[in-house]
Amino acid sequence: MSILSGKNVLLGITAGIAAYKTAALVRLFVKSGAQVKVVMTPASKDFITPLTLSTLSKNPVYSSFTNEDDETAVWNNHVDLAIWADLFVVAPATANSLSKMANGNSDNFLLATYLSAKCPVYFAPAMDLDMYKHDSTKASFEKLEAFGNIMIPAASGELASGLVGEGRMAEPEDIVTFIENDILDKLPLRGKKVLLTAGPTYEAIDPVRFIGNHSSGKMGFEIAKAAANLGAEVTLITGPTNQSVAHSFINVIPVVSAEDMYQEVHKYYEATDVAILSAAVADFKPMVVAQQKIKKKSDTLTIELERTKDILASLGAAKKHQFLVGFALETNNELENAKGKLERKHLNLIVLNSLQDKGAGFKGDTNKVTFIDNKSNITEFELKSKAEVAEDLLNEIVKHIHA
Repeated sequence: MSILSGKNVLLGITAGIAAYKTAALVRLFVKSGAQVKVVMTPASKDFITPLTLSTLSKNPVYSSFTNEDDETAVWNNHVDLAIWADLFVVAPATANSLSKMANGNSDNFLLATYLSAKCPVYFAPAMDLDMYKHDSTKASFEKLEAFGNIMIPAASGELASGLVGEGRMAEPEDIVTFIENDILDKLPLRGKKVLLTAGPTYEAIDPVRFIGNHSSGKMGFEIAKAAANLGAEVTLITGPTNQSVAHSFINVIPVVSAEDMYQEVHKYYEATDVAILSAAVADFKPMVVAQQKIKKKSDTLTIELERTKDILASLGAAKKHQFLVGFALETNNELENAKGKLERKHLNLIVLNSLQDKGAGFKGDTNKVTFIDNKSNITEFELKSKAEVAEDLLNEIVKHIHA
């Protein structure tokens, strides 16, 4: 899944011959999962039609403050459009439009929208080589970059004039890749490896029965998505669950038992930067697993249990550089029990939730948590969706590891 998936991309097209490439650019943005809207300068419609771009983007194309063919047309609100955008990409960006952008000249709808934008703005210059090298153009580049706008450098190649040199707009594939890499490089967990456990474990009694719990894995899967969205490379080790996730930054490893989970976790722990153990691991397992299905021969059945390996404690004991996070699901003396677990298992942070809180716990889509760190800082939250809880947790982790 592209980092652009779900983002609102506003594409601004100015009047350069490279505008013909914007049909491919729109398709690439749409293919990446982005929502795309297009703003054109009036003169750019000489190079590519709004109909083409509207069809490809599946949205209206804007080029003026009103629909000039409709006497009763309502005003196109450039401010709302700018607020809608997560990214504003001006491609091609001609020398004329770049100069206007740099100097606050808003003589068309695109420029008015640009001046209203609060989101990151990328511009891909396209012009002849002498224009590209001219001091006035260089001044526009410098001024726009000083504003915080991001330049996608032009390529060298054959130009519309017939000359060969620098000034050719970057190819659509290169524009998308540049933007994706720029976004990723600025994410707070870029380059970090996150190890995560989720779901229950099943401890076999016989070939058809097991000891388990009601964990759905929802919380762990939401944490995995939140970590990946912040740029982390996520290894998600999950017990049996109906949850699924599709993200290029998430590697899902299914396991069944506590022993399976222990072995997989320790394969990845040494290279891990952040470990978050949200799985509901069974504390006990049968000492003997029957090889055949146990028959009902009496009114009672006694199964002798033994402790499973304590995965979280083993990671705490082996901890070097890792930031280690555990979970505590409690029914009584919640704060005291969570603090005790934090200290015993050498955690950096523990996430406490209580089955006494309505809407918290297994299976549901909400959770109510309290964060406790190893410096005795306590942060309580209201009931939230598990997706929001996951974001809160990752923000807390980022705050600690970048402190």
